[in-house]
Amino acid sequence: MKLYLFDDWVADGWHPYSLTRPCSELLFGTLLLRERLERFAGRPATAVLTRPWLEAFGERGAPSVIERGPLPADGERLLISSRFVPSFDARFEGRGETPVLLRTDDEIIGCYLPAGVSGPDTDWLEAPDDRAGAPEWKMTRVDGGHLETAWRFVAENPGRLSADLAGDAANLGGVERLPEGTWQLGSHPVILGADVQVEPGVLFDTRSGPIRLADRANVRTGCRLEGPLYVGSSTILLGGAIGTSSIGPVCRLRGEIEESVILGYTNKAHDGFLGHSYLGRWVNLGAMTTNSDLKNNYSSIRIGGPDGPIDSGLRKLGCLLGDHVKTAIGTRLNAGTIVGAGTNLFGDSLPPSWVSPFSWGSEPAGRSHERGRFLETARRVMERREVAFDETTSDWLGACWDTAERGDTV
Repeated sequence: MKLYLFDDWVADGWHPYSLTRPCSELLFGTLLLRERLERFAGRPATAVLTRPWLEAFGERGAPSVIERGPLPADGERLLISSRFVPSFDARFEGRGETPVLLRTDDEIIGCYLPAGVSGPDTDWLEAPDDRAGAPEWKMTRVDGGHLETAWRFVAENPGRLSADLAGDAANLGGVERLPEGTWQLGSHPVILGADVQVEPGVLFDTRSGPIRLADRANVRTGCRLEGPLYVGSSTILLGGAIGTSSIGPVCRLRGEIEESVILGYTNKAHDGFLGHSYLGRWVNLGAMTTNSDLKNNYSSIRIGGPDGPIDSGLRKLGCLLGDHVKTAIGTRLNAGTIVGAGTNLFGDSLPPSWVSPFSWGSEPAGRSHERGRFLETARRVMERREVAFDETTSDWLGACWDTAERGDTV
């Protein structure tokens, strides 16, 4: 059986991330959405069906990308929406000779196709419903939910993180003895991977949930870590209060970080507040970059978008920064700001709530980040972290730039 993931039209609108990556390559809790669905299916994904300009997407570990459309009818296939979030212990058990539509309580999230059965068309992949199945198709409920908007990652991550870490604690167990010179408040476990380094003077506050440091994580003196917290492999925490967050691999972080998700390969090596926010990959925050996540009147935050701000329904929400965003020192970001991929933010003015992809500066009608200069900066940044910037990477990021320039994004 082959596993295929697909982005529907709702996922297409997950600004600022849907421009540069399949939505299955987003971190939620302790896992990428893809990793969560691979665990549900019991096998690695063969491919992701998504937006055509992402066909060259090639991050390490990610499956190939193909444009949305009908799949060949050879062999068993399991198609699952990237937006589906199965419960921690949920597993697919529906193989057989009859096609099956998969649904949560209120939404179709995929289908199982035996060999020889034609797959759904492009329209169904963009908006799954029960019209794909002939009368003989089964309907099976699966345990889990689904994400509706990009900012729901921020709102729902603490609960998902707590559930994931509870499962990790049951499977992996916590350390019996903390690293020398460190302290713990609370009884939830501290889970340490291989070759983790923790300097004296670190406080683990596990009163609200477990803390997990993945392989080769490094925590420096002066860190106060508050669970639930996940820190990815080879990430270095340089100092500050960091809690209730999901942090991907190979980051350099300092300052106050609260209820945020950082996808990976991000630098925040200086002080500044990051709260209720989501950062893509290869983000660099200049010293004292700070976001607001609460309005002075405590009302619901309106979040930026290409068609104007909309009500998020959230009282606390920071910023959403796309891949390869850079900010100058002292940058201020208002609550509900979305900054498109490849943007270089600088200048005296407060950025608007929607900053278009590949912008140059903070002015609403500013210049574009030139294609060649953007790609050259991306090459330098990635090679500093020993990640190859090859022709495929150039084609992928170049296609994203071209798409944004044409205005073809959703």
